[in-house]
Amino acid sequence: MPIFAANLTMMFTEWSFLDRFDAAAQAGFSAVEYLFPYDFAPEAIQERLVRNNLTQALFNMPPGDWAAGERGLAALPERFDEFKSGVERALEYAEATGVNRIHMMAGQADAADADAKASYLRAVDHASRRLAEKGIDLLLEPINSRNMPGYFLNSFDRALQVIEAASLPNVKLQFDIYHCQILHGDVTIRLRRDFAHVGHVQIASIPSRNEPDGEELNYPFVFSELDRLGYAGFVGCEYNPRGKTLDGLGWFDVYRRS
Repeated sequence: MPIFAANLTMMFTEWSFLDRFDAAAQAGFSAVEYLFPYDFAPEAIQERLVRNNLTQALFNMPPGDWAAGERGLAALPERFDEFKSGVERALEYAEATGVNRIHMMAGQADAADADAKASYLRAVDHASRRLAEKGIDLLLEPINSRNMPGYFLNSFDRALQVIEAASLPNVKLQFDIYHCQILHGDVTIRLRRDFAHVGHVQIASIPSRNEPDGEELNYPFVFSELDRLGYAGFVGCEYNPRGKTLDGLGWFDVYRRS
């Protein structure tokens, strides 16, 4: 049975951020993820995790100026020093939270630009080696251009090429099923094909990005397929509730932590 992680950036937004840890635990989740922890002290997040017996499944490296529209620094050659500082900041939060996987956002750049490609590969190499020293996996996530126009890593095939070229055991694919369906379709076949490289899975309905209880995909089948493949990682619930978070958790009843 999959182990679901509530995404606290998108779910439980009826509560303040730190109180979302409590709300997720009370709703029956045993793990959490979110985009960024950096507005809060590492110790404050650690306290909420420990208090609620929650596992930190995932978070992202600093993305640059998110409010100004930046979506990562890895493919931006002129920002490499800032990128390296972001890796170190992420490691501070990793130590406090015990997280074993961190996502590196690529940034907005032309995927065909040679300088952007070289910068991205350099960032993968640097980050993966620093994270490996702490026993942490580096995750690469393709993101569709409808939700994030101009994003550098917008293809699962390209992500796999980078992972295979890196040839480092801690560089893995963040398999967001929502993004995969929009970018390519054929989710189950791709999941089977790419499974050896998968380090984390995320879900949402398609096309609305709401609860995984309808629309294009039969998620109970997908969850059974993850079990059949032997997936032992977390499944991040990166969706926008249609209404109040708790009102939309009917799909989660059979997976809920007692």
